[in-house]
Amino acid sequence: MTQNGNLKRRVRARAAKTGESYTSALTNLRKPKPDEPAGKSLRLAVAQTSVCLDPCDASAFRANGAEMRRLMGKASRAGARLIHFPEGTLCFPSKRLLSETGPRQIGSADWSRYQWEVLREELEETSKLAKELKLWTVFGAPHRLTPPHRPHNSLYVISDRGELVTRYDERLLSHTKISFMYSPGKIPVTFEVDSMRFGCAAGIESHYHEIFTEYERLDVDCVLFSTSGEVPSAAPPFAAEVLGVAASNTFWVSYAAHAPQSVIVPCGIAGPKGQWAARCPDDGKPGIAIAEITTDPADLARPWRRTARGDLYRPHQIEGDPRSDSSEAF
Repeated sequence: MTQNGNLKRRVRARAAKTGESYTSALTNLRKPKPDEPAGKSLRLAVAQTSVCLDPCDASAFRANGAEMRRLMGKASRAGARLIHFPEGTLCFPSKRLLSETGPRQIGSADWSRYQWEVLREELEETSKLAKELKLWTVFGAPHRLTPPHRPHNSLYVISDRGELVTRYDERLLSHTKISFMYSPGKIPVTFEVDSMRFGCAAGIESHYHEIFTEYERLDVDCVLFSTSGEVPSAAPPFAAEVLGVAASNTFWVSYAAHAPQSVIVPCGIAGPKGQWAARCPDDGKPGIAIAEITTDPADLARPWRRTARGDLYRPHQIEGDPRSDSSEAF
């Protein structure tokens, strides 16, 4: 708080001395000095894509793979270094169509119905294109485990060399996912592109603020949150939470979901002040949005909040129960 007050006094003093506006004086004071670290930046693309719900529909897998690569090309031509796709990019299998007792009943998932070989082929093609375009690519897909273990619901991170560098497995699953479909993951995952650090989240994890505060402690600059859904009415809570966690943690959050939801809430990239920096089209069709995400070493909000979340207030707290002090009772 003292640092913020000092900065405001310095801005006012400079504005009075130079005749600049308050905003201009603030901008000039925040310019890094030769011995100060400069901010980082990266051009990020987020995609909303068509949704396939049928795990047996090989043709839909291939169509979504082709669509994914078309959007990669579009992002590359716009100068993006990384493109971020939704959960279940090629296929987000319906719990009813995957159920061994479905579709009327939801039971244990029969993963033999899933087009694993087609998924492998499409991901190989996608990795080749990522290398050709020199474009980091993050997309959602199930990760098969040795039976009888259920798959993970994952995000794959492909580098600009076309190599799988890491994988994030959704940790906090919905009731249906944990009961019938997937195995939960265990750990947060981070990776770096051009000195920018990214974290990953998936599914319904925007509901859990602790996922994002954990990534704040891990010094990420941006969280890539991939979710899914063919029902537009489900989108608003996720989008609201994305803006909230971006603002409260002072970092960027990329929100990728399927195109049908865009008629109510399109995908987008949320800035560290809790505002949308870029949005996909709101027409229910596949598309991308692009934003230049940056860091500002002079911004005091994040270090202050980190300090405040520690033991800052303990020395100032009153011993005992202050409610028992009736000396100033109304």
